[in-house]
Amino acid sequence: MLRWLSRARPPPARLLLACCLLLLPGARSLGLYSPSDPLVLLRADTLERSVFNSSSAWVVEFYASWCGHCIHFAPTWRALAGDIQDWRPAVMLGVIDCADMANQKVCSDFGITGYPTLKFFRAFSKKPDDGIRLYHHGDDIQSLKESIITSLERHEVVWPPACPPLEPISVAELYGFFQINNVTYLALIFEKEDSFLGREVTLDMLQFENVAVRRVLKSNEELVKSFNVTAFPSGFLLTHNGSSHLIPVHAEMRSLYTDYLRRLPGVCRGHFFIPTEPPSEGPKTTPTPWRVADRKKLYMADVESAVLYSLRVEVARFLQLDKERLAALKQYVALLVKYFPGRPVVMNYLRNLNWWLKPMANVSQSEWEEALQNKKELPNARLPKEPIWVGCQGSKPRYRGYPCALWTLFHLLTVQEALRNPKYYTPSEVLPTMRAYVRYFFGCRECADHFEGMAAESMNKVKNKDEAILWLWSRHNRVNARLAGTSSDDPKFPKIQWPPQDLCWSCQLTINGRRMWDERAILRFFKFHFSRLSLDFLKPERNNRVRNGRDVVDRDHQTEGKLERGENGQGVEEEFEENKRTEKLENGRVEKPGLERGGSQELRRPSIIKMSTKTKELEEDIVDLDIFSEQHYRSKALKVAGQANSRLRRNRREIGMVLMEDEGLQAFDYDAAWEHLRHKEFGTQQLIGAMKEGEKENVLSLRRNQWFHILGVGFSQLDVSLCIALYFLSSMCLLGMYTFFRMRMRYRKGHPGYPLA
Repeated sequence: MLRWLSRARPPPARLLLACCLLLLPGARSLGLYSPSDPLVLLRADTLERSVFNSSSAWVVEFYASWCGHCIHFAPTWRALAGDIQDWRPAVMLGVIDCADMANQKVCSDFGITGYPTLKFFRAFSKKPDDGIRLYHHGDDIQSLKESIITSLERHEVVWPPACPPLEPISVAELYGFFQINNVTYLALIFEKEDSFLGREVTLDMLQFENVAVRRVLKSNEELVKSFNVTAFPSGFLLTHNGSSHLIPVHAEMRSLYTDYLRRLPGVCRGHFFIPTEPPSEGPKTTPTPWRVADRKKLYMADVESAVLYSLRVEVARFLQLDKERLAALKQYVALLVKYFPGRPVVMNYLRNLNWWLKPMANVSQSEWEEALQNKKELPNARLPKEPIWVGCQGSKPRYRGYPCALWTLFHLLTVQEALRNPKYYTPSEVLPTMRAYVRYFFGCRECADHFEGMAAESMNKVKNKDEAILWLWSRHNRVNARLAGTSSDDPKFPKIQWPPQDLCWSCQLTINGRRMWDERAILRFFKFHFSRLSLDFLKPERNNRVRNGRDVVDRDHQTEGKLERGENGQGVEEEFEENKRTEKLENGRVEKPGLERGGSQELRRPSIIKMSTKTKELEEDIVDLDIFSEQHYRSKALKVAGQANSRLRRNRREIGMVLMEDEGLQAFDYDAAWEHLRHKEFGTQQLIGAMKEGEKENVLSLRRNQWFHILGVGFSQLDVSLCIALYFLSSMCLLGMYTFFRMRMRYRKGHPGYPLA
C-alpha cells in the first residue's frame, strides 16, 4: 500500500490551491456584496474619487459586514440595485464595508456613526459633508426609490447632465417639444401630485433612444381637458407627426408602461457611459486560515479582539467625544482596567489609556487616534494590531466575529466582577456600563435599540452580581431565539439556547415534559467557564522592562517555572526579600534607586499624548506584571482542582431552578487574590515588597500546594484518600501491637515462675 501511494501522481499545485480556497470559509467574498451585483463596491482608496466631482448622483450604503441589520438589509439593497440599474448613469449605487479596518478611517471621515447608513451625494459633490442622510419610511424597495427620487429632485444649482427632467411638463413646453427634441415618441403620464409613477418610468427609459417620457399633474386642468383624461394614472403616446393615442395600460404598474414603450418601433437601448471603478492595485490580502476552536475553551484572542475593535473602530467613528458619550467611554475603559483579566501587556495599555482619559472634558477624533497608537517608548503597553477570532470565528467573514466576541467579553466581565468582589448584596457595575456602551457606541443601531429595550424592561430589577450574570445569560438566549434561522445566523454555528447539554448536562432538566433551566447549575457553570482563558493562537509577547536603570529582557510566556525560580536562580522567598530591600513605599509612591528622572523614566509614562507633573506622580510601573504572565494561566488547571475545597456556601433564595428556590454555591477564584494586590496601584515588585507576612505566607502556601500537585501527579483524589486511610490503619495496628506486648511483658514479670537474672 505504501509503495502504491508513493507511485501515485500528485495533484497539480493549482488544483490543491483551488481546493483549499473552496474549503476555506470566506475565501471568495469579504463582505455582503460581490462584484456580480449591479452596484459599485467601494473602498477607502476609491470612495472619494468615485463620488466627488462626479456627473452622476451617488447613493452609498455604509455598512458593517458583522451587523445583523446590515445582513438583513443586504438583499433589499441588492434588489434595489437590480431594479434601478437602468437609472444609471443618472443615479449610481455603491457600498462600502466599514467593518474592514482598512475602511474605518474613511467611514469616520464621512461621519458614519451607525450601520447601515445611506447617504445621497448630489452630482459634483466636493466633500464628505455634502452627503445627505437618506431617510426612508421602511426597508422596502418602493420606499427607497421614492427617497432617491426626492433627493434627486433637490438638485438646485447643477442638474445631473445624464438625468432627464423630472418636473411636470407645461402647456408651452408641450407645443414646441418635437421642434426642440429629436425623438419620435413622447409619452405623457397623467397622475396625481403624490404619485411617483411618471418619474420612475422617466428614469427607466433613460438608456433608451428615440423616446421621451414626461409627467402631467392632475392639477393641470388645461392638458387634462385637452386629452379628456378621467382616470389617474393614464398614459398618452404622441408622435412627431402629430398623432396621439391612449397607452393601453389600465393599472398603476410601472413595468407595464416601460415594457410597452420599449417595444415601440425604432426604440432601442443607446450607448451610455456607466462610471465604474477599476480594482485598486493595493496589497494583496491572503485568506484568513481556519482556526479549529474547542467549544469548551474561552479564548483570550476573542475578548482581546473585542476590546481592540471597540476602541479602535467603534469609538473612533465619532468626530468628537464629549458629555454623555465621553462619560460612557470613561466608565467602559475603567471597567476593563478593573475586571478584564487580560495579558499584562494589554492591561498596561488599558491603564495608561484610563489615566490619560480621566481628566479629559472632551476628546477629538485626532486626539483619540493618537492616544490609541502603540508607542515605541512604551514597548510593554500594546494592543494587537488586528483582531483574531477563534471561538467567535464564523464560516464567512460576515458571521459572528465582533458581536459574538462582545457578548463573550460582557459575560466575562460579569463573572469576573462576581468572583473578585464577593460582596453579595451590592449592585453590579458591569450591567449599567455595558448598557451605556451599547447605547452610545455599538454600530448596529437596530441591535442597540433591541438591547436598550431589554435593559429598560428589567435591568433595574437586578439586585446583585450573581443576578447580573443570570440576567445577561437570559437576555443573550432571548436574542439567540429571535435571530435563530434568520439571514444573520451562521448555518455552521446556528444560534442555540446556551449552554447546551454537552457543555453543562446539569443546567437543563425535564420536569413533567417541560424543559427547565437550573439557574443554580448555570451560575456554577458560568463561574467555572468564564474564569479560565486559553492563550491559544496568540503569539507570546517578549517585552523589555527597566530594572535599576538598565534594560533587561523578560522571559517570554513559554518560560517554565516562572513562579518557582527568580531571574538569578534564587527561589521566590529570596526574590521577595531582594525586592523588599531594593524598593520602598513612600506615601503610595515608589522610588527605585538607580533610576534617574531623565531618559528611562519616560518608559513608565502613563499619559499617551501629554501628561502634567501631577499626573506623573500617580503613574505605576507598567511592566512589572509581566513576570506573572504565562504561569498565571498555566496554573489554571491546578487551581480548579482546589476550588472544591475553597467554595463559599451562601444562602441565595432568589437563585435556583426556574420557578423553584434552592441554595447555590459560589466558586472561589484564585485570580481574585492576585487581582486584589494588583488594584493597589503598584507594580508587582512594589507589591511584593509591601506584602504583609500573612500575604507572603499565602503565596508560599500556594507554592507548596503546587508542589503537592506535582508530587501527586498520576494519582487521583481517591488514591490519595485510600493511602491516607491505610496509613492511619497501619499506625493504629502497630500501636495496638505495641500496647499488647508491653502489657504482656509486665504480666509475666509479676508471675512467680518468671526467671530472674
